Amino acid sequence: MEGKMIGPGPYRATKLWNETIRLFRGGMPVRRHWSRFRSYDSSFSAAEAVDWLHQLLRRNHNFGPEVTRGQTLQLLRKFLKNHVIEDVKGRFGKEDFDDNGHLYRFPPQSPLKPLPQRRPCTDSMFAPKMPCWDEYENITSENSVPIKPRILNSETWNKRHSIAIGEVHECKLIRRREITPKHIDQIWKSMTLADLQRALGLQSLNGILDTQHLSPKHIVHNIYNVNKQGIVHLKNKSDDIHHWALSAMKCLANWPNGSSTEQPMYPGFERDVFRTVAEYFQKQREPLLTFQFYEVFVNILGLLHKPELATEALQVCCLLLPPANRRKLQLLMRFMAQVCHNSSLPPLNDAIGTRTLMVQTFSRCVLSSSDEIDLDELLATKLVTFMMDNQESVLKVPSNLQRSVEDHISHLRRAQFQKSYSEIYRRRFPTAESEAAVLPDRPQWLKPHLMFRSLKSQPLQPFQRSWSFRT
Repeated sequence: MEGKMIGPGPYRATKLWNETIRLFRGGMPVRRHWSRFRSYDSSFSAAEAVDWLHQLLRRNHNFGPEVTRGQTLQLLRKFLKNHVIEDVKGRFGKEDFDDNGHLYRFPPQSPLKPLPQRRPCTDSMFAPKMPCWDEYENITSENSVPIKPRILNSETWNKRHSIAIGEVHECKLIRRREITPKHIDQIWKSMTLADLQRALGLQSLNGILDTQHLSPKHIVHNIYNVNKQGIVHLKNKSDDIHHWALSAMKCLANWPNGSSTEQPMYPGFERDVFRTVAEYFQKQREPLLTFQFYEVFVNILGLLHKPELATEALQVCCLLLPPANRRKLQLLMRFMAQVCHNSSLPPLNDAIGTRTLMVQTFSRCVLSSSDEIDLDELLATKLVTFMMDNQESVLKVPSNLQRSVEDHISHLRRAQFQKSYSEIYRRRFPTAESEAAVLPDRPQWLKPHLMFRSLKSQPLQPFQRSWSFRT
């Protein structure tokens, strides 16, 4: 039973939980079992549950073959805790699955999680609303000066605007509203959300993201306050990774050149350093992608089979993070990738490989849900694996979005300047008609193919010297 693919949309995490339970209850073989001289109908053992559910998850398109047996055990423990299954004595959460012979059964009541009630969609929910001000409406009316595209590129505008702005104070014009930083923040927020909605292929972000609590200042900070490698700079250094954790990350990433001579070197030293890094991130109050954006990132998991689209969506989503979270995420993903590719580093675990260890250790530090009734272990593993393998592109600033917003803001400023200071605008940004009135007519040069024909029809005459400088 592979189940149906749960695509992007509202409450995807809840739908995945319910779909997994439906498949488990509908397909798990049950029969009569004997235990301590008693028989239990419609039951299954712990070993049978682990084997069957593990295969189900591996074949399911929502999760894939990367699901481990350990993750299946964790999910079954969560099922037991949340009354999806019970032991044969009717108890919930009292037993563990380490005893492969222990018996379980499905309770009669429905364990499905109800979907939250969605607010009725209005037209304004289908696309994030762009700010609209009276100053920028009908700017191409009779009294306004038409914009000349070949002159009003950003570079030319910035040069001429710096000159023209000096003349503004000489004009006696009525008081008007300016494009304030608040307006600019709203533009960044609206255009970023519109880009995210387009990447996810949704008509609305309703039920996926609460846009009211979104900070546009985080977006602007994450785009412009970065170093040459694109890593976010923080104004408040107390929000940064602790120096001892950062030193431990550099030590393993650059092994064996990353450890200073002052540090003790002993067998297993590298494992202790790794444990230091793991404990730091595991003790964070919430995952790096935050509980607020859990549903958004879960929706991107429908898209991982389209890597370019998934990368684009992740680029935009990661801009929404608080700068401190984005910086930690960038450094953690770089650390994980560097450790996986460091062939000089000794094995950090005897049972599993370094790549698997990285994903299993840090998945829930990156993505997890505040709700116990979720499949965050499975979903986090899939997402973090993709982000680690594509960390350079995923955590880049989306250049198309940045350029679009900057061009839009520049256009609004030109429009406002044009309407408020029409005389200055007319002098500094002339139209084709006004240029023709003041500039002399330019000679009409022959087109190249006409010139060639003219030369061809009149062959060159041999050179004849008529006089000389020599005496």
